[in-house]
Amino acid sequence: MTAPVITDSHAHVYDTAFEADREEALARAREAGVTRMLMVGTNVGTSRACFEIAARHAGIFPTAGIHPHDAEAATDADRAVISELCRRPECVAVGETGLDWFKQFSPREAQLENFRWHLELARELSKPVIVHCRDAHEDTLALLREFRGVRGVMHCYTYGPDELPPYLELGFCISFSGVVTFPRNELNRAAARVVPLERLLVETDCPYLAPQSRRGRRNEPALCREVLERIAQVRGETLEALALATSANATRLFGLPE
Repeated sequence: MTAPVITDSHAHVYDTAFEADREEALARAREAGVTRMLMVGTNVGTSRACFEIAARHAGIFPTAGIHPHDAEAATDADRAVISELCRRPECVAVGETGLDWFKQFSPREAQLENFRWHLELARELSKPVIVHCRDAHEDTLALLREFRGVRGVMHCYTYGPDELPPYLELGFCISFSGVVTFPRNELNRAAARVVPLERLLVETDCPYLAPQSRRGRRNEPALCREVLERIAQVRGETLEALALATSANATRLFGLPE
């Protein structure tokens, strides 16, 4: 029987944390069954790196965007580059973008304007948007409602079940990371239990947020399997069935090859 394909819907393997063993990390991912991944850009440099890595590796799909942390520093020239990258046929999504009221490395107004720009681009291109939301639930929802019809994913969903309904009503997929494996995170597991199967995605957000078995150390795409295993356990499903469903969801949302 063929092993199920696992799709890591959010990875940053271009990060300097992978300088010493990037190829080995990608090989470990394949061995773990993680044979597809989205390489997600956060500024001009990292977005270009996503395309370079994807060009060399089958099963890796690039995105381009400006992270909320980089919103204030982004120039018109930067946006022109991101826009050009997003228009390429191989680009599967706009972002990572969104709002981060926890760290606020960029002022709120700059983040809001940056997020709005990405949503306008996603709407123009009819491509999904990858949304970062940290301690900004209400403001994120307000902008998504302003751009109703734009599809996408709430990446690294860290809230509980109570915050889910408006995102689902807007048609968004919900992606869970290693956070769902943390022992005290029952609310996040409760959310993972009730997300409709056809809206569920999994990710690592590597090199960040390693699952419990590697908590505090560098994360990598192979560990997406552990995220999937924990969600399967919570939902009472098999890993194989959940891998099949989440990969099909990624195929549908991002227009990936079968």
